[in-house]
Amino acid sequence: MRIYISADMEGITGLVDADDVQPSGRDYEHGRMMMTEDVNAAVRGALTAGATTVTVNDAHGPMRNLLPELLHPAARLVRGKPKNMIMLEGLDATYDAVLCVGFHSRAGTLGVMSHSFMGHEIEDMWLEDRPVGEIGLAHATAAALGVPVVMLSGDDTACAEMTDWDPTVTCVAVKHAGDRFAAELPPLADARQAIETAVVSSLTTRHAAALTAHCGTSTLTVRWQSASVASTLLGIPGVTSVDSRTVQASGPLPELYRLFGVWTRVATALTNQAPYC
Repeated sequence: MRIYISADMEGITGLVDADDVQPSGRDYEHGRMMMTEDVNAAVRGALTAGATTVTVNDAHGPMRNLLPELLHPAARLVRGKPKNMIMLEGLDATYDAVLCVGFHSRAGTLGVMSHSFMGHEIEDMWLEDRPVGEIGLAHATAAALGVPVVMLSGDDTACAEMTDWDPTVTCVAVKHAGDRFAAELPPLADARQAIETAVVSSLTTRHAAALTAHCGTSTLTVRWQSASVASTLLGIPGVTSVDSRTVQASGPLPELYRLFGVWTRVATALTNQAPYC
């Protein structure tokens, strides 16, 4: 059994503030250790469930957050950037399941460090007519590749977002959002044990019902904070304007996900703003 772990940072146990997850933050080094330990819990669960290969994609920010020397020795690590497939780099149909560790809710929700890929630079996103963020877009893309997402960890808002997207996914709330930069935390040992247990359970009862969710052509629409970003993206073939700050494109997933990665790299080149203003 081949298992793929996409690891973000905002939904990691104990982390609540930009200082915890940004390289310039005073608590970032501690956050890296916390992230590594949550991922290790997921790896242990995968191995217990019978995984023969576990690949971990460091999917947050600089994508060099996980501490390789502390990562479970059975895990293969995908590290650094750029990555054409962003949070799903290296995922293909040879994998049996995806685990989402440390994920957060989309922009506009009152979840811990909520945003969609680029802090406040992306105001809203829709897949078809459905509001979407990192959770929904990863789920739909993995499904298009033929691999089910079976487990997610994050705060309770992220869990609710995943459950709304696909109620068959096992979710672990490792913190309960009080506001965008505040949360109530369970004991760390309890949270990590819950991750490990949920992984074992989800992999032994994995459900493939959602795999047909986005077959064929889909439309992705993104509303940017900056009209300059939207205007520049119109130079990419297939990108059309909805209004001065909103663009969209249509195509099959995962190609549409890959195209969105190009959009974020263009936006990064045009803007230089902190992600949690």
